[in-house]
Amino acid sequence: MKKIFNLFDFSQKVDYKIEVMAGLTVALALIPEAVAFAMIAGLSPLTGLYAAFVMGLVTSIIGGRPGMISGATGAVAVVIVALAISHGPEYVFATVILAGLIQVLAGVLRLGKLIRLVPHSVIFGFVNGLAIIIFMSQLDQFKTANEAGELVWMTGAPLYTLLGLVAITIAIIVGLPKLTKAVPANLVAILVVFGLVAFLGIETKTVGDIASISGGFPPFHIPMVPLSWGTLALIFPYAAIMAGVGLIESLLTLNIVDEITETRGRGNKECVAQGTANVLSGFFSGMGGCAMLGQSLINVSSGARARLSGIVAAVSLLIFIMFAADIIELLPMAALTGLMIMVAVGTFEWASLKTFRRMPKSDVLVMVLVTLVTILLHNLALAVLVGVIISALVFAWDNAKRIRARKRTDEDGIKHYELYGPLFFGSVQAFNEKFDVLNDPDEVIIDFSESRIVDMSGIEAVNKLTERYAKQGKKLHLRHLSEDCRRLLNKADAIIEVNILEDPNYKVAVDDL
Repeated sequence: MKKIFNLFDFSQKVDYKIEVMAGLTVALALIPEAVAFAMIAGLSPLTGLYAAFVMGLVTSIIGGRPGMISGATGAVAVVIVALAISHGPEYVFATVILAGLIQVLAGVLRLGKLIRLVPHSVIFGFVNGLAIIIFMSQLDQFKTANEAGELVWMTGAPLYTLLGLVAITIAIIVGLPKLTKAVPANLVAILVVFGLVAFLGIETKTVGDIASISGGFPPFHIPMVPLSWGTLALIFPYAAIMAGVGLIESLLTLNIVDEITETRGRGNKECVAQGTANVLSGFFSGMGGCAMLGQSLINVSSGARARLSGIVAAVSLLIFIMFAADIIELLPMAALTGLMIMVAVGTFEWASLKTFRRMPKSDVLVMVLVTLVTILLHNLALAVLVGVIISALVFAWDNAKRIRARKRTDEDGIKHYELYGPLFFGSVQAFNEKFDVLNDPDEVIIDFSESRIVDMSGIEAVNKLTERYAKQGKKLHLRHLSEDCRRLLNKADAIIEVNILEDPNYKVAVDDL
């Protein structure tokens, strides 16, 4: 049996007891979230539960990050809700399948490494925003419907009961690891609160109060949509956004779990796994999804490090749906609320608050802005995109100011400009201000040994500078251009005379992930 499990874990040493108990904990925590996200998307609760099962199982087996949990998520639900309302679940299933194919293509094209373009300040903002969202989402458990059907804050005995059970859950999660780490504190907390409510007959909100989770095995189902260009035109924008949101959230979660476990996942493999899981989710009546940071943190904080915990979580979830729905529906929401509050506390990067005075102001701005966009719009992909764009603009601005030119005239009367810094769209104006075309001698040399032409704007700037010298009857030479810079000039069909000496070679570090 161990040999079979090791096939899933790639010979990684596995603590099977910890993996199984962590998986059970994750399965219990997945239920209310999957149901809630399905309802947000305007779909039936089982649609979210089936997605959690298929996504969790497939990515646990073939994914690029052991220990990471995938399932139905709020980010995906927000993308497909409009389509679900306007065209129904069949079009949603077709969209999920198409999004999965896009994600598989992204993995095959090795686009997973693009996550490296996300700065650490953006990751901080993303994590902090998500932690606040997780915490704020738990506040709904402290509300109840009044006679008019409106949600109002609880009062009296129901509120005190819920607060007490949440406090017990948190106390166990915080205190038990100080006594023993033989069993996951998260699972013990859930079982203890469950036992108290069951044996003492305490009246409190349960999973069954949200929705029924009873069902069978996910039915294989080909989406009943017309196979036409019109259908493709309708679902493709949703599928593209869903694929992008899913990959961004999954790859960021992978990076965060990497840091926690001090190991390295495989981004491109995870892209393929997420895509495959979404394709199967669409065919098995699921709403699709991606990696879940909160559930992944529950898993790794419970001690799980291998694929087995995710497999156990997915299979346990299916068993709950098929055979134990009546029991699971009695699970107190207070236990899950306390668990998710602790997840939010653990997710928040408290160290980021200490870096406000040490980090550059631009990084602080990006971190705060990403956090606010995440909280206000609940759109994690958009928040990350905004952060990356602002970081890129700040980087471009900083580099635009770094271009320098050291000037000298040799014994032959030739003037030399030795450039430092990149020549690109942001530094073109500063570059042009370095040259005195009218007063320079008849022959001028620009030395690029400490600089390089980066883009079309840089090529055009050098081209126009050459024309300015030519109009004055003067000759301009470029020296020490790198091979990639020469290729840019050749492709642009520039009118520049290039003197090649010992040009530097620039190489980019790559990996095979």
